[in-house]
Amino acid sequence: MKLIPEQWNEGLQKNQVQGPEMQVGTAPVTPLDFSVEPNGASLESDTPQQPQPPLQIQPGTVSSDPSLPSSDPSLPRQTWGGKYEFLLSCIGYCVGLGNVWRFPYLCYRNGGGAFLIPYSIMLLFTGLPLFLMELSLGQYGAAGPITVWKCCPILKGIGVGMLLVASLVSLYYNVIIAWTFYYLGMSFQSPLPWSCEAPMYADLCKNVSQNGSRFSASEAFWNERVLGVVHSKGLSDPGPVRWELAICLLVAWIIIFLCMLKGIHSSGKIVYFTATFPYLVIIVLIIRGATLEGSIDGVRFYLTADWKRLQSAQVWNDAASQIFYSLGIGFGGLLSMASYNKFDNNVIRDTLVIAIGNCCTSFFAGFAIFSVLGHMAWKKQVPVGKVADSGPGLAFVAYPEALALLPGSTFWSILFFLMLFTLGVDTLFGNMEGITTAVIDEIPSLRDWKRKTLFLAALCFGFYLLGLLLITEGGIYWFTLIDSYSTSFGLIIITLFMCLGVAFFYGVNQFCQDIVDMVCRCPPWCAQLLIYFKACWVFFTPLLLLFILFYIFLEMYNTALRYGSYEYPRWGKALGVCMGVLCCIQIPLWAAVAIFRESGTLTDRFKKSIRPLNSWRTANGQRDISSEVIDVPYTVNLTEQDFIGQEWLSSDSSTV
Repeated sequence: MKLIPEQWNEGLQKNQVQGPEMQVGTAPVTPLDFSVEPNGASLESDTPQQPQPPLQIQPGTVSSDPSLPSSDPSLPRQTWGGKYEFLLSCIGYCVGLGNVWRFPYLCYRNGGGAFLIPYSIMLLFTGLPLFLMELSLGQYGAAGPITVWKCCPILKGIGVGMLLVASLVSLYYNVIIAWTFYYLGMSFQSPLPWSCEAPMYADLCKNVSQNGSRFSASEAFWNERVLGVVHSKGLSDPGPVRWELAICLLVAWIIIFLCMLKGIHSSGKIVYFTATFPYLVIIVLIIRGATLEGSIDGVRFYLTADWKRLQSAQVWNDAASQIFYSLGIGFGGLLSMASYNKFDNNVIRDTLVIAIGNCCTSFFAGFAIFSVLGHMAWKKQVPVGKVADSGPGLAFVAYPEALALLPGSTFWSILFFLMLFTLGVDTLFGNMEGITTAVIDEIPSLRDWKRKTLFLAALCFGFYLLGLLLITEGGIYWFTLIDSYSTSFGLIIITLFMCLGVAFFYGVNQFCQDIVDMVCRCPPWCAQLLIYFKACWVFFTPLLLLFILFYIFLEMYNTALRYGSYEYPRWGKALGVCMGVLCCIQIPLWAAVAIFRESGTLTDRFKKSIRPLNSWRTANGQRDISSEVIDVPYTVNLTEQDFIGQEWLSSDSSTV
């Protein structure tokens, strides 16, 4: 019998009590007769039956008295307005600041063009499989990072860990957007305040040219005017809040709040601009950079291959970590955005388009960066390696200094920081979507517009208050600490358990079948790709994740955490380790909760806790139920008592 699960639940009679949520295995389920008699009470009411309106079964629909209580009183989940909204949202989420300020630096540091070999290998065996896994989980389950683990309740801690990681990242990521706002506002000046033409730094530039010091005007502006770090002694001396940055941070969170107020219906429209504008700026910067003196030296420095570097484990670890972080795997954002897809969306095609497009963006962004840095090195008569940097050092020191040397520097500076703003906002959309979806799916009453507005406002305001610590005079030390440890070993462990849990607990064969069910018109190449993905999920991807994890622990033990010349104290590193532990310890904690909620021996409890709940199979019933008929994952044999007081009418070709 085919019924629509949600509407079958709504057809329960008032005098029936719905039993606890059933668990079903991933293997084909045989028909099961069952009757529900809670507390020994018969399903048949003792009072005379009142005449009720006839219940009609139409093909693909079940209609009943609307006065009957609904088993799901919450509002329906949103869906994307079109497939391009989802694609652009994912591309905007993945193509972030790391593509511009981290990949080009890693490429030149790890052998130039030779770095593309380990980068491509890690994309094939780590990036693509994990990306597809996260998208498929969200799309099939139609649920956020926590609720989606109805497919394997013992792994619910993975979703909680994702929520914590996304929260830590959102906390400091909007601080970068606040810095970008500050620089954007300062760019509407001529000369630029971090250039040697600025009156404040004219004497400094003269001294630099005389004694050959590397301390530049842009570096002085960054440390003194923006951060105020020169007034702080370290982690234990944060100092007062920088009020200019506090205003910029408040504006940044207000923008995020307004853009996410209507969920994907608002952010899905905004990404048409924010996801495409960076590409326009990168193309313009590449064209402008190609016309500059010395730009070819910068590009040569970026791509010159050093094949000997491939023998270093550091190169392979850098390639794996860059793939991992640039695709946004393990934060819950991808899973949440995919949960708003239509059930039959081609998730394999989206994986290839988004992941490969993201990596190509990283490669081409390097030309825009190093062509301009090559010109700056030519003007200063120093090697390109002396001016190259990564992270905030590139975005807020090296590159602004290079832009200040160009004719029309004000225009290029405005364009560059607008690009950084759109890159940062898109990524933060994904992180915040992961957080809000996780909470709202667990508390469906928050889908009401007023309640969701209050929840989102409280969330953004809470992040703003916590973020004030990061914009104090010593805030950069806290920023570096959270940045270093929030996405370190904890995130790798979360992703490792996601891969192993789906492959061995839920079942890799069942998972592949779920993907085939979604991609109903699966061309031959899709089926062949699933064989490759299956091998990755079972063997190659976990092995590479273990390699990354081992190298992270090795580096953490042997390398001191620094910002500039400041070395972090032991208690600071211990605090950072606690952040990572807080995220990954959720996995055993919630696994223990899932096991102890079951009954029977410890072995029985474990077996029950790895079986999907029945609501996992009916999750796709929340989609367009008017056009879909979904097989109930278990068979219900009806008896005569089930039809007392109801008049079942047959319409057209409807059969029961």
